[in-house]
Amino acid sequence: MDHVLETRASARTPIAESSSAPTAQRASRPLTGNEAIARGAWEAGIRVAAAYPGTPSTEIMESLADYPAEDLHAQWSTNEKVALDVAIGASFAGVRALASMKHVGLNVAADALMSLTYIGVNGGLVIVVCDDPGIHSSQNEQDTRLFSRFAMVPCLEPADAQEALVMTREAFDLSERFDTPVIIRSTTRLSHTRSLVTLGERTVPPSGHFREDPRKNVMVPAHARNRHPKLIEREAALRAHFATSGHVRWEAGRRDIGIITAGTPYAYVKEVLPDASILKLPAAYPLPLDLIGRFCASVERVLVVEELEPAMETEIRAAGLKVEGKAFFPRVGELAPEVVRAGLESAGILEPQPKVEPWQLTPPARPPVLCSGCPHTMSYMALRALDARVAGDIGCYTLAALEPLRSIDTCVSMGSSIANAVGIAKAGTEAKPIIATIGDSTFLHAGIPPLIDAVYNDANITVIILDNHITAMTGGQDHPGTGRNLRGSETARVDFEQMVRACGVKWVRKVDSYNVAEMYQACREAAAFKGVAVVISDRPCVLDPVKIKGPPLEVQAKNCIACQSCMNLGCPALGWSEDMFEGHHKVRINAALCIGCTLCAQICPSDCIHPSVQ
Repeated sequence: MDHVLETRASARTPIAESSSAPTAQRASRPLTGNEAIARGAWEAGIRVAAAYPGTPSTEIMESLADYPAEDLHAQWSTNEKVALDVAIGASFAGVRALASMKHVGLNVAADALMSLTYIGVNGGLVIVVCDDPGIHSSQNEQDTRLFSRFAMVPCLEPADAQEALVMTREAFDLSERFDTPVIIRSTTRLSHTRSLVTLGERTVPPSGHFREDPRKNVMVPAHARNRHPKLIEREAALRAHFATSGHVRWEAGRRDIGIITAGTPYAYVKEVLPDASILKLPAAYPLPLDLIGRFCASVERVLVVEELEPAMETEIRAAGLKVEGKAFFPRVGELAPEVVRAGLESAGILEPQPKVEPWQLTPPARPPVLCSGCPHTMSYMALRALDARVAGDIGCYTLAALEPLRSIDTCVSMGSSIANAVGIAKAGTEAKPIIATIGDSTFLHAGIPPLIDAVYNDANITVIILDNHITAMTGGQDHPGTGRNLRGSETARVDFEQMVRACGVKWVRKVDSYNVAEMYQACREAAAFKGVAVVISDRPCVLDPVKIKGPPLEVQAKNCIACQSCMNLGCPALGWSEDMFEGHHKVRINAALCIGCTLCAQICPSDCIHPSVQ
């Protein structure tokens, strides 16, 4: 027998039964981790789900929207705090609810979370947080396990898609049993990797009702003081529960080395050191320290293998147990089999492999660029012409910080740009025009309060709302400015111009960003205005919800003077030809990539770019 399972949970929480081997009667399907999480929530009988899109978590809510509307309500919310508050409201009403977000979204939802952990739940409430080790598509690499400990909320860590389904389903039972919200922590690797998953049936618990209990539901100081001790009692009960969870795997192997791990790193450990004694834990918080102590006593040396911060290692060391970890494994980036092997080699567990000289290959530079015909391009061309100080925000348009647009000076977090611009203006150190740029979805997410602040405090700034009619960066999700909800039904649509005026802005202009002259003029006039001015750059995204493509343009080589003006657009459809002018290459247009937006033709000084003749 190659492993030993610890004692399983009580019959009230059917972990052992639901985590058993697949049976022939159950259907199997290849699912990503995100799809499996959605399936587990559906099987658990959730009635309400809400999220704000953010890679790598976006597909969870999109997958939930594929289930029948009569089973559950699924929605995009304006931001992650709103999403969590919606889920909290559903839990108050006595039904099971879920909120999903990426790791930085938990920062936005933290205010609600820190009170919710005191309140507890009525209907089961699960918060799915997808971390991004390696920073594939995020502004930082924070570790949600630290947040869960801070909030005293249990944090489950599935290792694969099958566990993602089962743990999500069971998380609702756990939530109701221990009167707590539960965090499911995924990572990019788990969220987007597909594997075979055994499916279960949907079981809907009887709907509850709102419980009128102000001492539990209303967090004023007198009530909160009484609830805090209950969190500490709950922590002890959860430790005991996780010591007997059916997801604990104590795999007896070599006595000279033991590995404690959880989540995706478990697979890397099994691949690199399959004969080690391994303790795979289902949750990063709270840790079952008595169980861990018994494991440590059973082997001569213990290493903790975990991604990012030494969350488990630190707590285990604080309990007086001798373990090692981050002395050999990095605190940055994703783990992988080769990273784990290197750590085990440096720890003296594995013999170093023979050094293999890497191939001396230099891949061609492929910097990220905006799409061909992106409507944001001309907005940033106009700002560069102004030589403005530009506070940027989170979205596709953050790429304007790179060459050749080179137009963004700062980028902090969702909605920060406007308040950053206010601060720069009030500092009084800049002679340049001060401009904030923000996308339509980001403006609705977190840009409205700072715009009100700018007006209220009479800041001399310009705000450019880059309205491309979609949440483009995460794959084209709808928001309140699109007039469609998550399921594609028509709904109320925010009018940005009216909203901006309602915030007190006096100078407002909506401009088609494909109209180069008008865009330049509007930006100049806005920058010259004393006070808050808002330009709404209005043009749909060229990719979502449908790919826009018109007749391609071509360069009439005989008239091209190789001035490179069009190349400053950074358009992927533009490249160099073999033709020369005064020692410089002329320009050519890739017809397969060109969407016919005419931006290059409008800025060409020699009038050599025209629609191609078919």
